[in-house]
Amino acid sequence: MSSTPEYRRYVAINTEDRSLSIEQEPVPVPAPGEVLIKVYAAGLNRADLLQRKGLYPPPADASPIMGLEVAGEVLTVGTDVSNWQVGDKICALTHGGGYADCTVAPVSQCLPIPAGFSMTEAAALPEALLTVWHNIFQRAALQAGEKVLIHGGASGIGTLGIAICRALGGEVYTTAGTDKKCQALQKLGATRAINYKTEDFEQVITELELKDKINVILDMAGGDFIQKNINIAAPEGRIVYIAFIRGARAEVNFAPLLMKRLTITGSTLRAQNFAQKAVMVEEILEHIYPHLEGGTIRPIVDRVFPLNEVEQAHAHMQSGQHMGKIILEM
Repeated sequence: MSSTPEYRRYVAINTEDRSLSIEQEPVPVPAPGEVLIKVYAAGLNRADLLQRKGLYPPPADASPIMGLEVAGEVLTVGTDVSNWQVGDKICALTHGGGYADCTVAPVSQCLPIPAGFSMTEAAALPEALLTVWHNIFQRAALQAGEKVLIHGGASGIGTLGIAICRALGGEVYTTAGTDKKCQALQKLGATRAINYKTEDFEQVITELELKDKINVILDMAGGDFIQKNINIAAPEGRIVYIAFIRGARAEVNFAPLLMKRLTITGSTLRAQNFAQKAVMVEEILEHIYPHLEGGTIRPIVDRVFPLNEVEQAHAHMQSGQHMGKIILEM
């Protein structure tokens, strides 16, 4: 069992040139309803890159330190905490502060580490689990037997989303940027992975006789994909946006939305309150954790970087060459 240190290392952002450095500060004290975690591994997310650029400022009550998910060991607990004990191994969705060797997290956003999972694998879970569950299952209400298209299939969210949808009875289609990634995603469980750089996914879906038959679409691309999503969606289809990497603006013909009675929605996880995330965690424990414990769902870890190579880790994510999650190891 680890003792609580006086100081922690964390990744700081230089506000002038946006470079990163490792700094020290006193270890935070957990507030009521929080736990202090000795962090062994932290997951990278595209939101971290945006925060670093000043384009995704943290909420006023959040830590200004980057990092939204960690895995580690409980060092101390705040008052009103009874479900976690000192020494417990957990992974957690943080309220910022994940790029540090000690951080706090709300107990409602803490999850047990599934049996057989390493700390690096566990750190790949929280953000992707909550994002996939909330958007595909809570918002879009994917049902067993329905067809789902996941754009950005090679991302941490995409790879875990494919595995989850397949495990829960969905027929999964996806897009990715290389033939190698597409082959890997089909081995992961996608019925067909489409290389969006060499193929038009709308055309491929049409040739597969699936136009107007895709029930749910999870999109982090936006831009020119917006119209194509509408064109291929099934009547009563649900299209969910979680990012707009290809652009947040597009000229769109919305007439099919009326004819097909489509639902177009979107969300960001960070903007939702603790109570909403607590419900996600409870439902994930009920519906997804049996598959994690049973080995039918497992995150893909692309690369692990030590904390002092955080600049290289960000560059690797920015390059788009990764397949699955990128992890920082403390």
